[in-house]
Amino acid sequence: MRIGSVVIPGSTVLAPLAGITHLPFRLLARAQGCGLVCSEMISANGLHHGSPKTIRLMESIAGEKPLSVQIFGSDPDIMVEAARRVAASGADMLDINFGCSVRKVVKTGAGAALMRRPEDSGRMLRAVRAAIDIPLTIKIRTGWDPSGDEALFIARLAQDCGVDAVAVHPRTATQGFGGCADWSLIHRVKRAVSIPVIGNGDIETPEDALRMFDSTGCDAVMVGRAAIGYPWIFSGIEAAVHGRPVPDVTPAMRITAMTRYLNDVVRSIGEAHACRMMRSRLGWFAKGLPHAGQFRASLHHLSSREEALDKIAGYGALLSAS
Repeated sequence: MRIGSVVIPGSTVLAPLAGITHLPFRLLARAQGCGLVCSEMISANGLHHGSPKTIRLMESIAGEKPLSVQIFGSDPDIMVEAARRVAASGADMLDINFGCSVRKVVKTGAGAALMRRPEDSGRMLRAVRAAIDIPLTIKIRTGWDPSGDEALFIARLAQDCGVDAVAVHPRTATQGFGGCADWSLIHRVKRAVSIPVIGNGDIETPEDALRMFDSTGCDAVMVGRAAIGYPWIFSGIEAAVHGRPVPDVTPAMRITAMTRYLNDVVRSIGEAHACRMMRSRLGWFAKGLPHAGQFRASLHHLSSREEALDKIAGYGALLSAS
């Protein structure tokens, strides 16, 4: 798939997940064949004010490319400034969030609120498109009612404004992550525009991805929550798409992933902060394995990288002996 000038090496996209899709997580996804990774949602206002914490969210290395950076906001001038900062950072493409339904985002006019204000959204998209040379994409929801009319209108508007692709999460703004994603809307959007359409929502297995491709005609699938602790879903989807057997994921592979993730997070944010984070996150990779509860309990007071490595090695030995 091609998005603007960028060729995506595969048919999978990592969804932006607030607080999760930082550089170390994205590297795990790329290592498992994810075609395009995306940053967590970044505040345009934070970039405008030069917040060091916000700027760090754009940290990237060559090994994760191609990289999409997602921003959210509503003020056209600030969005243009933020877009230029993203392009200057070396990102391969810019994504604008039209789907976040969290109250503190919506009340500022950003996220899913943009779907209620198509005229303002059009002006903002045209201004951003004129300001940057890298591909521009948007991620939308169904809208504020289940008809999907808002999604269709925004998708067509985005195409008219020069947007290069649209990702569709077919849940309403009020659904959050509840209920079921209405994949038929992805099909309707695909028929309504000529730019690439990326389908998102309720993909938990490679078989789900195949069903989405078959039922919607989408150009790529976007995976978010199912990749947490299980980046192998991307290699599984790619295998299924090409008619190959989905490879098994062994306990040893999970132990290796834990170790890599730990080391990458330590390098990214420092040992003390990383160890506090790993108290909950290393347990992600043990989901469904024997003795997972025992392993998670052992992580509650991690205080050093070496201690974390010992816990991981001990769990690996326990799994081998099981």
